[in-house]
Amino acid sequence: MSINLVNVIKDQLGPSFVSNAATQLGESESGISKAVSALIPAVIGGFVNTNSPSELLNTVKDETFSGKLSVISNLTNQPDSIISRILTSIFGNGDKLEAIINTVSDYAGIRNDSTSALLNSVTSVAAGVIGRHANEQNLDALSFGNLLNDQKSSLASLLPAGFSFASLGLGNWFGAVDATPVNVVPEVTDVPLSDVNPTIPTTEQTFRNEKVETSGGPAIDLSRSGTTHEIVSERDSGGSIWKWLLPLLLLLLLGWFFWKQCDKKPEAVPVATTDSTVVERDSTNAAGDTVAVTRETTVVTLPSGKTLQAYKGGIEDQMVMFLKSDNYKNATEAELKDKWFNFDNLNFEFGKAVLTPESQVQLNNLKMILAEFPDAKIKIGAYTDKKGDANTNLKLSQERAIIVKSSLNSNQVVEAEGYGSKFAKVPAEASDKERESDRKTAVRFVK
Repeated sequence: MSINLVNVIKDQLGPSFVSNAATQLGESESGISKAVSALIPAVIGGFVNTNSPSELLNTVKDETFSGKLSVISNLTNQPDSIISRILTSIFGNGDKLEAIINTVSDYAGIRNDSTSALLNSVTSVAAGVIGRHANEQNLDALSFGNLLNDQKSSLASLLPAGFSFASLGLGNWFGAVDATPVNVVPEVTDVPLSDVNPTIPTTEQTFRNEKVETSGGPAIDLSRSGTTHEIVSERDSGGSIWKWLLPLLLLLLLGWFFWKQCDKKPEAVPVATTDSTVVERDSTNAAGDTVAVTRETTVVTLPSGKTLQAYKGGIEDQMVMFLKSDNYKNATEAELKDKWFNFDNLNFEFGKAVLTPESQVQLNNLKMILAEFPDAKIKIGAYTDKKGDANTNLKLSQERAIIVKSSLNSNQVVEAEGYGSKFAKVPAEASDKERESDRKTAVRFVK
């Protein structure tokens, strides 16, 4: 089953990352967002087109396993040795990096050093995501190359309007290759055909300030990329036909091109949403095929009249409904014990008790809910799947529960406990996707 690495990387470089980066770098959020939108396809494109995939695979697997690749919280335009090595592997010499930084800085309206810092962060996130997947799936060089090739289809569509890989100084990575001209002879300048064969009568024609002579008819200018090419007509009476045939052929070619573009199926990508807007995410069906799963957002209204955006039926929606109904007020501790509310947008870095940037949105929502219901008290619970050592899983889950409690920083969070794989139901031998349901963080109300 193919994974869309682009979506995973974009999720980690969402609004929270943009906001933090804007603060640290002293730039506008709109400028940071524009720069990131241009850097993501450039960096992933670099991975796809690397000249040393085996070396790159070993680097991202080793460094991700050692925990050195993660989101850079303090942005700097001086990359560490690991990021420098990866940037060299995917972009080669410094000329390409300089071209990318200059072009993106001009587009986003931010300083070059800010773009350089963002490039390091985007590269770190991309390498971390790719490395984690490579380790989890135990990819070899061949399957790693196949994984990267699978990402090509979504890259060109990610580039901002008016951008291309060529404009970033990266050449025509994924564009269509120009068709080879048919019946084209080498360019002739200042050498009449009569000089080659004086017996052939010639007619002089000048195109693009170049004097060209053709046998028996006018030269046709089919210039491409600034270079003039000539087609030799076969008979004097055939010259006039090109006056209407060539434009017709060009129109047919343009029509075919637009038809092919319209025939392409758009790829589902995460989008910013408002109330009742569908969000597309990748999931799998029973056959193991990638399918689009829709999640609908809603506006949750708090007692004070404040509102927050959340998934319909998600943790915020459920908790506010529960508290407004007085079910918490009237429930006993025994009744509350087994009623857990699962986070649906809170995640950790692989094998660590480190929250990903997008998790802050849901944590902020929970802080607002607790502030609106000052009498409510909650407990944090963290769980892992069955894969790996049970004691290690228990320790990791405890650390993650404490991190969530610390991030909420509220006296209403009275307890945090990690359960490891104690309540996991899916066998350790199952796929990563199947075990996903056992890896969760939840809250319940306490008295």
